[in-house]
Amino acid sequence: QVQLVESGGGLVQPGGSLRLSCVVSGFTSGTHAIAWFRQAPGKEREGVACIGSIYDENRLYIDSVKGRFTISRDNTKSIVYLEMNNLKPEDTAVFFCAAIHTARRCYLGAGRYDYWGQGTQVTVSW
Repeated sequence: QVQLVESGGGLVQPGGSLRLSCVVSGFTSGTHAIAWFRQAPGKEREGVACIGSIYDENRLYIDSVKGRFTISRDNTKSIVYLEMNNLKPEDTAVFFCAAIHTARRCYLGAGRYDYWGQGTQVTVSW
């Protein structure tokens, strides 16, 4: 059974940093593309960053987080991280990680993803 479990969210002041973790279980570590999505109240879910499987390892970011967020993976622990720096109030959202069952490359479109975690709240505020 495939499971994705996020952690690391919380309340942080503007300019601060957080590191989100996504623990992946149920398939061989590193063999699936993983993405981070976020959804703010009243807005659609959007892809933030993604990383391909060990067979490709492409990385993609939406423009609004380039230079601030970094996605990485530790295949020995089956964890994908999202390092978030210089956080802004507009980054406030529930962050989800997701996995594609069959693709080697990653994408930022939510429709490509087969498995989802439950989400972790990130709030950027004074």
